[in-house]
Amino acid sequence: MVYGAVEAASPKKFGASSEKSKRDDQEQLNLFNEAEAERQPIAVEPDVETMSYQRKKGKRGENIKDLPVEVIEYTLPEGEQTCPACGEELHVMSKEVRKELTIVPAKVKVIEHVNYVYGCRNCEKNNIETPIITANAPKALLPKSMVSAELMAYIMSQKFVNAMPLYRQEQEFKRLGVTLSRQNLSNWVIKGVALLEPLLAALKKELLSRDLLHADETTLEVLCEPGRPAQTDSYMWLYRTSGDTDHPVVLYDYQEGRSGQFAKAYLAGFSGYLQTDGWHGYHKVEEAGVTLCGCWAHVRRKFNEALVGPAAKQPDSKEAIGLAYCNKLFDVEKRPST
Repeated sequence: MVYGAVEAASPKKFGASSEKSKRDDQEQLNLFNEAEAERQPIAVEPDVETMSYQRKKGKRGENIKDLPVEVIEYTLPEGEQTCPACGEELHVMSKEVRKELTIVPAKVKVIEHVNYVYGCRNCEKNNIETPIITANAPKALLPKSMVSAELMAYIMSQKFVNAMPLYRQEQEFKRLGVTLSRQNLSNWVIKGVALLEPLLAALKKELLSRDLLHADETTLEVLCEPGRPAQTDSYMWLYRTSGDTDHPVVLYDYQEGRSGQFAKAYLAGFSGYLQTDGWHGYHKVEEAGVTLCGCWAHVRRKFNEALVGPAAKQPDSKEAIGLAYCNKLFDVEKRPST
């Protein structure tokens, strides 16, 4: 019995963390040779040169059809638009169009908002009071701050979308010719989050109005949290709408613990189906009328973990049949929708 327990635990402790079946042949990309691993030597790059009379659009044309276009035309100088054979004037017979993608690198510039104040010369001479009229100008995003909405959005996008820490952004801005300390960047991010509260409330309202949601939680270490050691585990809870691939609502909720009460409180007002990983804490939401759903990925994981010892060599074992059934379900999901 002891040997059997050790044998079952060994793959979980020492084995590969991937649950891919043997039929899965895709390997994890190396951090440094991703370009070499992803390239396809036998693939021929589609020709982007098209004549003006060609109307067929390839996939590449569809990929760039919504991008702004800058047209650069190359024409013969007026003095050269004559036929070298007979000397008559040439006419435009056709156009050869070649498309290429370019990018405008990020740059930082200063915008000065000059707000003019007006007074009346006549009133200044003849009246006791003089009307002062100030031209309308947009208010600063933050009082007494030089941060603009565009700059704040860029900083927050780099941090939360591109996972670029503020110290690296500090270095990037320095290369762009401006010195912005991490302290300034941090203050702007914190104040920017406060400005997004109305948007967060609207997104949460949309989230709670759906019929099916997904939820999960993961550990998180927070530094400099009052009254708590830095090594204390906190939790980031995630809630996501289901089936909306184009515009999903994905919201994060930070909490100091993993109690199911946090999920119950966050989902107050939701009465649909909640799909989770089966952790018992989520049963708290059932008290509020939410219906819990299981996850086939986690069911498959249990079959995969159980497929050790003699069962691994028996294709008709319950473990193997269960894993094969899950694989068939995933194959159905991978089929293109009609």
